[in-house]
Amino acid sequence: MNKTDDAFATSRIVSVGVSTAEDAESAVAEAAAQLSDHAICFILVFVPERLSETSVADALNRHLPQTPMFGCTSAGQITPQGYADQALVLVAFLRAHFRCSSKLFHPLKPVSIEKTALEAQTLARRFHTTANWNRFAITIADGLSKQEDVLVAALEAGLAGMPVFGGSAGHGVAYDATYVLHDGKFYDNAAVLLIVETDLDFERIKFDHITPTEQQLVVTEANPEDRIVNEINGSPAAEEYARLIGCELADLSPRVFAENPVLVRNLDSWYVRAIQEALEDGSLAFLSAIENGLVLTLGRGKEIIETMNAELAVAGPKGEAPHFVLGFDCVLRRLEIDQKNLSEAASDILRKRRVVGFNTYGEQFDGIHMNQTFLGIAFFTPRREITL
Repeated sequence: MNKTDDAFATSRIVSVGVSTAEDAESAVAEAAAQLSDHAICFILVFVPERLSETSVADALNRHLPQTPMFGCTSAGQITPQGYADQALVLVAFLRAHFRCSSKLFHPLKPVSIEKTALEAQTLARRFHTTANWNRFAITIADGLSKQEDVLVAALEAGLAGMPVFGGSAGHGVAYDATYVLHDGKFYDNAAVLLIVETDLDFERIKFDHITPTEQQLVVTEANPEDRIVNEINGSPAAEEYARLIGCELADLSPRVFAENPVLVRNLDSWYVRAIQEALEDGSLAFLSAIENGLVLTLGRGKEIIETMNAELAVAGPKGEAPHFVLGFDCVLRRLEIDQKNLSEAASDILRKRRVVGFNTYGEQFDGIHMNQTFLGIAFFTPRREITL
């Protein structure tokens, strides 16, 4: 039996249902029963690795018929109590404060920038604007499609300045198959675009805990389409990376990659390009775009808990705490937190900051696909209500 936070239970803005029941039918029934009786605009669904996405979809359609539902399989969940691995999470956005319109891109690969941008623009134009309400977009993509870089660039172009936030679907740390949910059905090789309108004020959150060092790595041979780096600095990629971080080749693992990330620079900002795995042929598979000649910089981590606590301490126009934060948190951050036995401390921060969401295989923000980053949307009472 699971119980959501009392503040979420009484909220008329968002409602959250959580269940760790062993089967999909029981989990959906339990989580759905925790949702508010107020009219629901749409629900975001985050599915744990242990549950079949098909069974979850069937149960969702039985228990929540005719309710717009979007979401994905996940690499972990953020519940009102903090991090979880085995929880089905339903986040219901209530109709009093939200409106939405959606688009499914399926099949996703290969992404046409021109077509995708036009379809996003058309969706936004056909979605009737409400006076004094604000808009943002959420994108959730198949985390193994290797299309997020092009997709988010196309959406950024088509939506003309509208804030776009997103996360890539996951499946634990298996990296085998990931699915996105659109209107009650799961798809692979797909992405969902959700344009949301709200009368609430919101603030964007983006942070990581990685700083660049002076150690550079040049990609000297790569397969960009498959995000595979064969050589770094003219040497076999995995061997050279292991040498530079002082690790035995045989010891390379997701946790090692999480603690020794590489970054790329875009103007004055740094973004993590995460390594997924070392392949048998000595190459490295990445979770973001790579190309021949790309200059990577080895990163060094700051204190991850202190950074999380400081960056999530956002406040509204009158200094008030947010009603809630929708979070997209990279699974590699989660792995590092687990490895350092900091899960309880991190969950305590997430709970106090009222974060709900999921762990991703990648994050999308301002037209860029990145890794090892926390993205969030913090929602506040509208300014016009505060001043009354």
